[in-house]
Amino acid sequence: MSTIETWKALLEGRNADEVVTKALVRDVELPYGAGTMALVTLDNGHDHTKPNTFGPHGLLALDAALDAITARTDVAAVGVVGKPFIFAVGADLKGAAEVSSREEAVAIGALGHHVFRRLGELGVPSFAFVNGAAMGGGLEIALHCAYRTVSSGVPAIALPECFLGLVPGWGGTQLLPRLIGPEKALKLIIENPLSQNRMIKGPDAYALGIADAMFEPADFLEESLRWAAQVLRGEVTLERPDHTADDWAPVIDQARTLVDLKLRGASPAPYRALDLVALARTASRDEGFAAEDEALADLLMSDELRAGLYAFDLVQRRAKRPAGAPDKALARPVTKVGVVGAGLMASQLALLFARRLEVPVVLTDLDQARLDKGVGYVHGEVDRLQAKGRVSADQANRLKGLVTGSLTKDAFADADFVIEAVFEDLAVKQKVFAEVEEVVSETCVLATNTSSLSVTAMAANLRHPERVVGFHFFNPVAVLPLLEIVRGAATDDATLATAFAVGKALKKSCVLVKDAPAFVVNRLLTRFMGEVTAAADEGTPLEVADHALDSLGLPMTPFALLQLVGPAVALHVAETMHAAFPDRFGVSENLAKLVAVGKPGLYGPDFQIDPEVRALFEGGTSPSTTSPSTTDDVRLRALRALAQEIRLMLDEGVVAAPQDIDLCMLLGAGWPFHTGGITPYLDRTGISEEVTGSRFLEPGVASVPE
Repeated sequence: MSTIETWKALLEGRNADEVVTKALVRDVELPYGAGTMALVTLDNGHDHTKPNTFGPHGLLALDAALDAITARTDVAAVGVVGKPFIFAVGADLKGAAEVSSREEAVAIGALGHHVFRRLGELGVPSFAFVNGAAMGGGLEIALHCAYRTVSSGVPAIALPECFLGLVPGWGGTQLLPRLIGPEKALKLIIENPLSQNRMIKGPDAYALGIADAMFEPADFLEESLRWAAQVLRGEVTLERPDHTADDWAPVIDQARTLVDLKLRGASPAPYRALDLVALARTASRDEGFAAEDEALADLLMSDELRAGLYAFDLVQRRAKRPAGAPDKALARPVTKVGVVGAGLMASQLALLFARRLEVPVVLTDLDQARLDKGVGYVHGEVDRLQAKGRVSADQANRLKGLVTGSLTKDAFADADFVIEAVFEDLAVKQKVFAEVEEVVSETCVLATNTSSLSVTAMAANLRHPERVVGFHFFNPVAVLPLLEIVRGAATDDATLATAFAVGKALKKSCVLVKDAPAFVVNRLLTRFMGEVTAAADEGTPLEVADHALDSLGLPMTPFALLQLVGPAVALHVAETMHAAFPDRFGVSENLAKLVAVGKPGLYGPDFQIDPEVRALFEGGTSPSTTSPSTTDDVRLRALRALAQEIRLMLDEGVVAAPQDIDLCMLLGAGWPFHTGGITPYLDRTGISEEVTGSRFLEPGVASVPE
C-alpha cells in the first residue's frame, strides 16, 4: 500500500478536528513571456491569528493539488505562497499529540516527506515565495523547492522542533545543511531552539543563504514573480557551493558540546538532530528522509515530546487566558506611570513601561546622582535599541522624552499606576506606599515588585489597601516573560483587572497568585535550592550537590543560579521563608558565611569552586550518603521536596491548578519545555505519588497515554 493509500485508510471513519490548510491553485502568466506558473496558495481559511499548519488532511490536499498540476503540460513552473502574513508554521501539534502508535508516527513522517519532496521533483522549477512566518514544516516546504524568495518584513523563520522535543522531520535536517552548510544550519536546528526558541527574520534568512532573493513587503509577490521569470529565462543564475565537500565533524562536535552544556543529556531530541545532520553529508535523499522518519517516530512516542506539547499549549493558550483574572472591562486606563526607585530593576521597568505603554514614566529616588544614573540607563538602552535598528530615530527621541526623573513624589500626582522597586524590606516598602498615597488619586494602582514579602501586610496601614497589588517581574525584565500578579487580602477586582491589562500591554504572560510567602517561582526555587545547599552543608561534595539535577536539563545548576541571584538576596529570601515555614525551609549557616565574607557565589572567575568557599563548607559531619549514588540521593531529596511543596501550594490555593505552577516555572525560571515545567516530570518519575499519594496531572495530559 502506498503512503497516500495508507493515510487515506487511517483517516477513514475519523472525525477530523484538523483545521485543514488547503492548497488553492491559480494560473499566473509570468512577465517577459516566461510562461504559466501554477501558483499554490496555502490557506486554512482563517486570518493571520490562526497560522497555516499541516495535519494529514492538509498534506493530502497539497498532494492532490500537485497531482492536478503534474497532469498538465502547459505549466512552466510551480510557485508556493502563504495567505497574508503567514507562509506556514509546520505540523498540526494538536494532531501530533494524538498519535497513538509508532506505526502511525512513522507514517506521519513518511507522508510529509512524500508530499513535500514532490516540490523538488516536479520536472519543472519550483519556487517558494516566503511572504510571512515560516516555521518547522513551513520552512521545510520552502527548502524542498528549487528556489526561494523572502519578504524583508517576515518576522519569524525557524526550525523550533528541538525546543519541543522533536527534530525537523520533513527534510530540514537533510536539506538545510546541504544548502547553507552545517554550521549555519545547526544555528537554526539546535542553537536557536535551545536559546529560548529564538527566531530569525526575513533579512537574516537571506543573509544566511536560505533565500535566493529578498523583496519589500508592499510588492513582494509581484517582484518575486518577476524574479522567477528572470530565472526561467536564464537572466538570473545561482551558484550554490557544494557543502558536502567540507569536513563537518568539527562543527558537529562543537554543537554537541553546546547541547551537553545546555541539557547535559536530559532531552534526546537535539542529539538525534545532530546525528541526522551528520548523516546529511553522505546520505542519499531516500536514506536521509527514512532516518528522519525513524527519529520522528521515536520522539513522537516519547514522554519528553508530550511534556513539550503540554508546555507549548500552556504558553500559547493558558497564558493568554489567565485563570481567575477578573473581567477586563473593570480595568482602568493608565496614562502615566510612576516608578519608585532608580536602581537597575527600576530602570528596566521604566524602559519597559515606556516602550510598551507609550505613556510618560517618571522615576523618583533619594538623590540626584541616583536619579541621573537611572534615567541615564534608560536613555543608554534606547540608544542601543536604535543602533540595532529596533527603533527609529524618531521613536528613540520619543522614548527618551517619556522617561524623566523627580526627587519628589509629587510627580506622581496625575499617575494612574505607581510601582515600587526599592530595597526588599517590609518597613521600607510600607513607608514608600504611605508617602505615595498622600499625593496620588484614590484610584491610582499601587504595585509592588516584591519577590517574597506580603502584599497584604504592605497595604495594611493605607487608607485604600484595595488598590495595592503584587506585580512581580523576573530578571532580566526585558527577557523573561512571566509576571506574577499577586492578589492581597484587600485587593479589589478593578485593581486586579487593571494589573492584568497593564501586564498584557507589557507583553507579559500573567499568572494570578495568592498572597503567600515568595509566591510561586521563588518559593519553589528556594525550597529545592535549600535542599541542595543542605546536602552540601552536611558534607556532600560541592560538585556532586551542584550537578545532582543535571538529568532535568535545567538552564543552570543550583549554585550557578545562586551566583546569578547573589548570596545576599538568596539568604534574605531563605530567611523570609524560614520565618513562614520553619519546618521545611532552613537557613544555611554556610550561605550566611558566604554573605559575611562578601563572596559573589561558590564559583571563582575560572568557573571552578573558590578554594576559600570550599573551606567554608568543609567539616560537615553527616553526608547525605557515602555511596557512589550520592548524586541520585541529592536529586531525589530535592525533587521530593518540590513535590511536597507543590501539593501544599495547591492545597493553599496559591494558584488555581498545577498548570499554573508549570507555566510559572517555564516562563519565570526558564525550565525547558521537555520537562513540561515540573509536575509532568514528577508524575512520570513516580515522585508525585510517592510523596503525595497521587499524580498532579491525569495520565496522558503531559505523557504518552497508558
